[in-house]
Amino acid sequence: MISEGCEQCAKGGKMVLFVYGYCDERDCFYCPLGENRKNVTDVYANERKVESDEDVLEEAHRMDALGSSITGGEPQEALGRTCHYLELLKDEFGEDHHTHLYTGIPGGRENMRRLAEAGLDEIRFHPPLEKWGDLHGTEWEDILYIAREEGLTPAFEIPGIRAEQEFLEFLDEGAADFCNVNEFELSDGNYRRMQEEGFERKEDHMSAVADTRDEILEQMGDHEKVYFCTSVFKDAAQHRRRLKRIARNVRRPFDDVTDDGTLVYGKAWVEPSRLDALGVPEEFYTVKSDHVEVAWWLLEEMVAEGDLDEGEIVEQYPTVKGTVVERTPVA
Repeated sequence: MISEGCEQCAKGGKMVLFVYGYCDERDCFYCPLGENRKNVTDVYANERKVESDEDVLEEAHRMDALGSSITGGEPQEALGRTCHYLELLKDEFGEDHHTHLYTGIPGGRENMRRLAEAGLDEIRFHPPLEKWGDLHGTEWEDILYIAREEGLTPAFEIPGIRAEQEFLEFLDEGAADFCNVNEFELSDGNYRRMQEEGFERKEDHMSAVADTRDEILEQMGDHEKVYFCTSVFKDAAQHRRRLKRIARNVRRPFDDVTDDGTLVYGKAWVEPSRLDALGVPEEFYTVKSDHVEVAWWLLEEMVAEGDLDEGEIVEQYPTVKGTVVERTPVA
């Protein structure tokens, strides 16, 4: 089963809103946060550092966001801020802008009520690993019913550390709507701690952990309300499709969008009058302070025919920061 939030994510349509980097409940050895996100109070919309509400809205518009996912750290530990952004997004995009939130604490009824009133649609709980298998009769069971009573869709989202039958029991009992299991991954933020716990990277794989997937799929994968989200899918479907959505919105008439969601264009250090003399239409180039950016295929053609001495083809991300992926000289 794929939830509405996951369907949007699969389309690259979910903006990721990181609202708070602290998580006082525990220090999970598998926490993937890097140094720039862990234990900070900064806010990020996708990869963009947020300085104002307009930054959040602009980022959502840049990607034609279908919805937003709220994450951290622990969003419930900055509840006022979290609710503010939920209200901001719902006011701007309407009730159809689907929102879900990841949390590692139960939070209680008042938090559930405030989140629902602010516009949260779906809440995904991640109980501490040490309590897996012993959640019934605790606040973790209670909060599922409380969240539903307050108008939220309750669910689990857990790292694929091991198979756990108790999550299936909650699904069968109707307490939770679904359970997402994320393929267990090593990251720059958790690599050392993961190795200390005995986890190693899967052979021929950039991030997935060895020896966890098969057991989970065998014991949990057949349940209709369990979805196993692979590392490959996260990269290929979620991240790249989100980049493509942004690229299609911000591209200039002469920018090419690649399959990876990057933008490609040409760069030449010439006066604009030179391009005018060569008959290049205005829509095929943009004048910068010390160079011009032009359709890459036109640049190649002009250099090959001797009309220009040199240039370069630039590939870069379509994000606000616009990180350059590759520069290829043309001469």
